Parts: sequence; structure tokens; C-alpha cells
Amino acid sequence: MPPQAIFLIDMSLGYFAWALCSAVYVWPWLKSMDSVAAQRAIATLHSFRFFGLVFLLPGFVGPHLPQGFATTAAYGDFATGILAIFALLTVRVRFLFWPLVVAFNLVGLGDLILDTANAVRLHLPDVAGQLGAAYAIPIIYVPLLFWTHILALRLMLWPARKSAASAVVA
Repeated sequence: MPPQAIFLIDMSLGYFAWALCSAVYVWPWLKSMDSVAAQRAIATLHSFRFFGLVFLLPGFVGPHLPQGFATTAAYGDFATGILAIFALLTVRVRFLFWPLVVAFNLVGLGDLILDTANAVRLHLPDVAGQLGAAYAIPIIYVPLLFWTHILALRLMLWPARKSAASAVVA
């Protein structure tokens, strides 16, 4: 099987597997929390996005990894990680926390979309071997990040509604 096909199959199944995991485990868990706790859990995961800087690390990735992909991916992840860390540091200062939660989710999701567009434009699947040890990032880590951004935005845009029974009791 050609490397391009392996990469595309791996990436597609990564998104599918994390979608299933998110629907069955992550979404019910997040919905059971208050909104700050749920966003804090998501921010904690995204605070590790500094790891994307490895796309710039010679030896960790191959010398022929397209620079147009590596640079954008590395710094987009880094910016998202820093914003997520700031959100965590300001959790007790809600007028700062919420804008930072919105910022890291929009910057992070935009970064993933831009990276995907760059990967297609630069034919990344054709040189997937150049990802080296970083191969796991777009296959396992990026789909998880994508779905958690979607869930975070879902929690912010459509807050849980009280059931009719609990509304009557209240």
C-alpha cells in the first residue's frame, strides 16, 4: 500500500475513532460538569499544544518536511497552548477566563483548519515519512484536539437547558 494511502487512512480513522470516543465518553462527561469545569478540562488538554514546536526540530522530523506546513503548524499550536495556559491561570478571574477560553478555541480550531489546508496544498501525504516521530500528531493528537474544540464551542454556544421536570421543581 502506498504511504499516501496509509497516511490518509490513518488520519481518517483517527478522526472517526475520536468522534466515537467523544460522543460516547467525552461529551457526556463534559455535559455533567458546570461550564467552567468543562472548559477548564478542555483547556488543560490544549495547554500541551506547545508540543507542536517539534515540527521545527531537526531530527524529530525529516529535512524535507514542507516548511510551509511545519512553521504554520508549530507556531499555531504554540499560540493555542499559551492561550490555554493563560485561561487556566485566570480561571478565578472570570472576566479574563472566558475571553481566553474563546480565544484559545478559535485560534486552535483555526490553526487545525489552516494546517489541514496547508497539508493538502503542500501534498503532505506524499511525504508523510518526513513527519518522522511526529507522524502520531496528525493521526492521533490532532483529531482529539479538533473534537474537543468543537465540544468546547458547543458548550459555549448552546448551554445545556434545564429539563421540563427540573424547571417545574425550581
